[in-house]
Amino acid sequence: MNPRQIVARIGFYTFIAVLTGFFVLPMLWLASAPFDSNPGYAPRVPEKPTLQHFSALFENDLTMGSLWNSVVMSFSCMVLVVASAALAAYALSRVRIPGRDALLYLLLLLSSVVTGTAAMVPIFLMVWKLGLLDRQLGVVLVLSGGLLPAAIFILKDFMDAVPKSYEESARVFGAGPLRILREIVVPVARPGLATIAVWTVVNVWGTYLVPFLLLRDQEKQPAAVVVRTFYDEGGGALLGPISAFSLLYSIPVVLMYLFVNRRYGFRFHGGIKS
Repeated sequence: MNPRQIVARIGFYTFIAVLTGFFVLPMLWLASAPFDSNPGYAPRVPEKPTLQHFSALFENDLTMGSLWNSVVMSFSCMVLVVASAALAAYALSRVRIPGRDALLYLLLLLSSVVTGTAAMVPIFLMVWKLGLLDRQLGVVLVLSGGLLPAAIFILKDFMDAVPKSYEESARVFGAGPLRILREIVVPVARPGLATIAVWTVVNVWGTYLVPFLLLRDQEKQPAAVVVRTFYDEGGGALLGPISAFSLLYSIPVVLMYLFVNRRYGFRFHGGIKS
């Protein structure tokens, strides 16, 4: 190995070490700071581990209620997006419509270009006109509508992979379209549905802007919005409550991913992770 190769190898491993530290250090801080009586910005082993930050959170109805609000909104959006996207993707997969593929790409393009931030003013006015302002139902409808185009685009690939011979055999024995969808298509496309479910929950779980603007009552706001309240009167961050709340906030998503991965598995299918 010549000197140039040695320098290149050292540079490569240095880059990998810096990149690994960039992702690992926040995780170490999240694992240690909630149990430290006086946490700082750097991760360290607590000298005297304590649960005082968790005790303060459990006594606060607003923070624990916000976690429940996040669960309710994420679950509602997941059910609405998975059900609507499955029906739409199945219909687009089986019915021949002129310009069908162009329509799908147009929906995906518009959902990517016209983001929730850019369309926030008309969305706010529409929700206000419908009387859904300061109601979680309004937030669920807005978030689900924003996720549906991409969900339909992804699910159509899974619906196309379902063999049509299965459906033709079912029709011979008198099965209708809804029964074929429920008992044949959905079980075969289950990994795709699980992927959309996890993707929807993760997106809704971390959303801040839409619930912040549409929900004025703090008792109705999700955890992603309530976390902004962990500051003192001088504007300084309360690291103890923030770290403990962040740890509780991340647990449901991690458990959901582990459950879905164990039950359905994640693998690459048709160029899309399933």
